[in-house]
Amino acid sequence: MSGFIGIISDELNCEKAYKSLNKLNHRGPDEEGQVFKNKYYFGHKRLAVIDKEKGKQPYVFEDYVLLYNGELFNAEELRDELKSKGYNFVGYSDTEVLIKMYAEYKEICVDKLNGIFAFIVFDSKSNQVFACRDRIGVKPLFYYHKNNELMFSSEIKAILNYYDINSITLNAIREVLGLGPSRTQGNGIYPNIYELKAGHYLIYKENKIKIKRYWNVSATIHMDDFKTTVKKVRFLIEDSIKRQLVSDVPLCSLLSGGLDSSAITLLAMKYNPEIESYSFDYQDNDKYFLKNDFQVSQDNEFIKLITEKSGIKHHKLVINNEQLVDALKDALILKDYPGMADIDSSLFWYGKQIKSNFTVALSGECADEIFGGYPWFYRDISNQGFPWIRNMEERNNLLNEKYKNKLDIINYVQEKYKQSVKEAPLTGSENEQDKKHKQLTYLNMNWFMTTLLERIDRMTMGAGLEVRVPFADYRLVEYLYNTPWDYKFYKGKEKGLLREAVCDIVPPEILNRKKNPYPKTHNPVYLGNVKKLLKSSLKQTSILNEIFDKKSLNSLLEDNTEQKPWFGQLMTKPQLIAYLYQIHLWFEIYNLNIVD
Repeated sequence: MSGFIGIISDELNCEKAYKSLNKLNHRGPDEEGQVFKNKYYFGHKRLAVIDKEKGKQPYVFEDYVLLYNGELFNAEELRDELKSKGYNFVGYSDTEVLIKMYAEYKEICVDKLNGIFAFIVFDSKSNQVFACRDRIGVKPLFYYHKNNELMFSSEIKAILNYYDINSITLNAIREVLGLGPSRTQGNGIYPNIYELKAGHYLIYKENKIKIKRYWNVSATIHMDDFKTTVKKVRFLIEDSIKRQLVSDVPLCSLLSGGLDSSAITLLAMKYNPEIESYSFDYQDNDKYFLKNDFQVSQDNEFIKLITEKSGIKHHKLVINNEQLVDALKDALILKDYPGMADIDSSLFWYGKQIKSNFTVALSGECADEIFGGYPWFYRDISNQGFPWIRNMEERNNLLNEKYKNKLDIINYVQEKYKQSVKEAPLTGSENEQDKKHKQLTYLNMNWFMTTLLERIDRMTMGAGLEVRVPFADYRLVEYLYNTPWDYKFYKGKEKGLLREAVCDIVPPEILNRKKNPYPKTHNPVYLGNVKKLLKSSLKQTSILNEIFDKKSLNSLLEDNTEQKPWFGQLMTKPQLIAYLYQIHLWFEIYNLNIVD
């Protein structure tokens, strides 16, 4: 894993380019490399995972220069294929495999790749740049394009530094306040900054950009019976885990005691009995935990069950309120705009602790989106809007009248929803239930899942930790997209198909456990701390006073009743207050101004 930048400019500033590259030090703490080619600059920060000596970047082969962030999980098969075509290899890194795959197949090489990746290849012979992002969008890739200049980066911050960008448009505010902490795919928040979407590649030549989608789920009729489906799902999960265990550095598993992480941990132990696991909790959560519709139980007893039965070496981490609050600023800077508040900052802290012993971890992320694990898959499928944002009136009512009219966030968000629903691939032969669930799955993949994947990339790479997500294997995603809802909801349980697929290895107590999301703090001390921060911000010259209604904010701070979630299942009142504080920090730290 790594971070990189690439710049194409007639007025290249190499000194500033290097300073911008250093903004990505956290993504690649092991080594760095640079290549200059006339008006081209390529810089790389490396987190060495496989073949440290022979996988250095930028990687040069014949006329090609490669910048790459990711892992190829079918590198061995691709290496054998290239050898059969006469290619020789000096090492065993997937970096060398990737550049030679491009040399052989050009842009159609992407159809053969199984992995998590973002990369660019400069062809000095044709003076062309090729950029690509993995099918699911696990690894990030942003770019800036204006006049005769193009810049790529793994994170927005390097681009902001190189071009001294400190403004945002009203459209960016609509994204943050209407859709946040999710955002429209392709939207880079800042002017002239874009995100290369998942499953897309870009070709740049003679200052012209061509973007093509090379992958999407497709709608087909599912022909397998339930028993066959269970077997295929089990094979795909296990094969994905086995492939993702390849590493030259220590590797661990993130274990929450839920179905997803337990299945990954126990299956990983089949192939690597020495793997260790990590979990974390919040200070005094046992004391303050209150069961609700979303979080029905705590994780600790289930983690203990898994670790005692499996014998895995386990590490439990506990974050205190001060650490959680202190990391809010770090989490904001890692993402470059407001995120999931303490849901982000806790993950960043978690990653830092793990990094002291491990460089790679496996996570159960993405299972809920593809197996239908969230409550909105089976409680309410009316498809009237993004189901993780059911508070548009509350969002709008926080704004003052000026910005209510300027932003019109309710209509903005509804249009995004309508557009996304229309894009969901359908065969036309689905019954009404399967049609709605396909549309809902597509929405989750392209909005909710991408938000969580961005979160896990920024927060853990901020700690120099690479996290792999076996459930995001595109083969599994493709297969499950067309699997009937009756299969996924087998025996009337969320993720019933997954439960059946791993029932021989996961203890029944875990199999029958109701889904619990990522843990969050229930400690009133934390709520009190973020309230103080927000109150202090409102006493300053703050963007909050410009955009929001003062009475609404004061009511939020004074009212002690619980609100319905702001976003997903985890962001409720404490997280909303911390999110507003992050908005204040965002404008202050990034010295932002709004341009119409």
